[in-house]
Amino acid sequence: MNQDDLAFDRPAAPVPAAAPRPAPAPRRGGTLALALLIGLLALVLAGYVAWRQWQQMQGAASDHLDQRVGHLEDTLTTLGDERSSLRQRLGDAEQVNRSLREEMLGQSERLRNLEDAVAKLSEKSLSGHDAMLLDETETLLRMGQQRYALFHDAQGAATAYALADQALAAVNDGAFSGVRQSLAAEREALEQSVPRTRAIDTLQQLRGAVGTLPLKREDTATVPANPGAWARIRHALGSVVNVQRDNGAPLAVADARFARELTALDLAQAQAALLAADVDAVHAAIVRAQASIAAQFDTAEPSVAHVQAELANLASTLKPATPVQLGAALAELRNLRAVHALKAVDATPARAASTGQRP
Repeated sequence: MNQDDLAFDRPAAPVPAAAPRPAPAPRRGGTLALALLIGLLALVLAGYVAWRQWQQMQGAASDHLDQRVGHLEDTLTTLGDERSSLRQRLGDAEQVNRSLREEMLGQSERLRNLEDAVAKLSEKSLSGHDAMLLDETETLLRMGQQRYALFHDAQGAATAYALADQALAAVNDGAFSGVRQSLAAEREALEQSVPRTRAIDTLQQLRGAVGTLPLKREDTATVPANPGAWARIRHALGSVVNVQRDNGAPLAVADARFARELTALDLAQAQAALLAADVDAVHAAIVRAQASIAAQFDTAEPSVAHVQAELANLASTLKPATPVQLGAALAELRNLRAVHALKAVDATPARAASTGQRP
């Protein structure tokens, strides 16, 4: 604001009143000029006031704009600081994430190694369990086969095969189900030969019963009512010398123990022939035993009759039977175990190579 503006705004000094003069005659031209001057002055004053208000408004707007610009600059400065802080935080978070990622990768690798170790341990335990069961199955099959081949004991061989089937059923690998089918077929064939084992038991019981069978009574000589001279002489000499034929008198009179041993020996020969699956020799031994019992023992006794009935039943029921062919299940089991062993050997290097690579 200049000095002219200040001088213009200052109120005019009071002019001392002049001495009253006689009023001149009014003039119309001077009044009009004065009015025009006053109007012009009012117009100038109004323009100045308007200009001053405009200046004040411009100044206020400029101050407000400066204030807003300053506030905006402060805000931008704050935002820059916050952006720098956020960038730093993002950098720290990225480093933390990188370390967490590396740690997670390490944990994943450790977990993978742990899973591989657990899988190997589980595989070893399962393979050891299955190997033990397979060894037991193979031993039982070989035992049953040898028992049947050496002693023709179909019942014992069938029992061994039943135990082998139970052991094989506990194996977790389903590849051995075919072996169970072959084993069941051989076991069924053995069970069909079990009646021969029962015949062996029957012969054993008959051998024990022979020692208690009653022998034939000694034949009593009939003495005539009126013996002649030669009869009296023969009776007198008989008290001194006794002569008789062994083939005419029963063996029980001479030696009862010898008769029982001969019959028991025939039954033992029948039992041995039955173990050897020689049906013809069994029939021959049973026929000899029947003849010995009929000749030496009292056939009227119920015990002797029972033994004769049992021998006759055995002679009629025993027939030539086809020997059971064993060994198919054992051979199949050994082949499968050999194949699995080869697969395990081939898979070990591949598993070692796969576990040695880092993801």
